[in-house]
Amino acid sequence: MNFVTPIRKGSHPLLQIFLLCVYWAVGAVICTLLGFIAVAIVYGTSIFGEFGAIMSGDPKFITALKIIQISSSIGMFILPPIVLAYTEGQKPNTFYRFNKPNFLPFVLVFAIMVVSMPVMEWVAVVNQKMVLPEFLKGLENWMKMKEQEAMKMTIQLITVRNNWDFVVNLVMIAVLPAIGEELFFRAGLQGSLQKMLGNHHIAIWSAAIIFSAIHFQFYGFLPRMLLGAGFGYLYYYSESIWYAMLAHFLNNAYAVCAAFYMQKHNMPLDKADEPIGFPWYGYLISAIITIALFKFFKDSATRERKLG
Repeated sequence: MNFVTPIRKGSHPLLQIFLLCVYWAVGAVICTLLGFIAVAIVYGTSIFGEFGAIMSGDPKFITALKIIQISSSIGMFILPPIVLAYTEGQKPNTFYRFNKPNFLPFVLVFAIMVVSMPVMEWVAVVNQKMVLPEFLKGLENWMKMKEQEAMKMTIQLITVRNNWDFVVNLVMIAVLPAIGEELFFRAGLQGSLQKMLGNHHIAIWSAAIIFSAIHFQFYGFLPRMLLGAGFGYLYYYSESIWYAMLAHFLNNAYAVCAAFYMQKHNMPLDKADEPIGFPWYGYLISAIITIALFKFFKDSATRERKLG
């Protein structure tokens, strides 16, 4: 069924961004509704009387929350860029450059994600110490409240009650965001911004800022922005979305696996964000090696493209 009216091929990047946002809104509404329908099938229509409890992360309705989370994630981030590609008259694998990944750059992505962990921890600690001026105390209190709500929700989502929960969490928190958010923010938004602005640095950082801001977790804004920029440079240097997806998956899967490990060893999940603590030179070495690995990745990906 042709549910999209084609527009001219190679439309203006600003129009592409507008359409991406429209598809995001439509996808959010439709897939969230489908999620609620699925919840009603599982729990019965009486579940709608517990809407507030579901959305607040009540443990009794955590399965319902996961169903809605998964369906809305698909609707907001996976389907919109796919529909945009077909609107532009191209297949997604061509429009978003699903070029075949090569072994060495793939390995370098693993190395980058591991080596960057100390410096990312330092950035997270700095961000969490953020204090606003006195006249913005009201805003600061609201931001802290939202952070606490997000933490409560996250703990409920990553709590594992059986092995099946672990698989579901891996799909919901690592697989779907790695695919959807990279398609939306890197391949879709960043790609259109680069065409429009003609500067890949501005495009990468603009998409990274929007990527971080849309999560509404202010005390994790800086590390998430840096992650988004890192994913953006992986995409730009390699001209393949696979590497950014892999990096995003590794970052999120680590959190899921760490939570699983902590529960197996009876460690409280609210301690998951506590820093390990490295000496100052550990953070510096991490930053230097991370930058060097990005340079190595850039050279390797460029060489592989020329050979392939």
